[in-house]
Amino acid sequence: MQRLTQNLTRFVRDEDGVTAIEYGLIAALIAVVIIATVKIVGQNLSSVFSYIGTQLGATL
Repeated sequence: MQRLTQNLTRFVRDEDGVTAIEYGLIAALIAVVIIATVKIVGQNLSSVFSYIGTQLGATL
């Protein structure tokens, strides 16, 4: 019984898993921010290139 108590105490005090989960959440948040930024920039670039293509087509 004492061994079970010691193992349970060691498991509760172990913070390696918590740290890995925190790093995973931070990485997921960074990925979401990067995806959102790329999507917004991509839409803006698409509209800029469409405008440039329209203007070039009108002058030719």
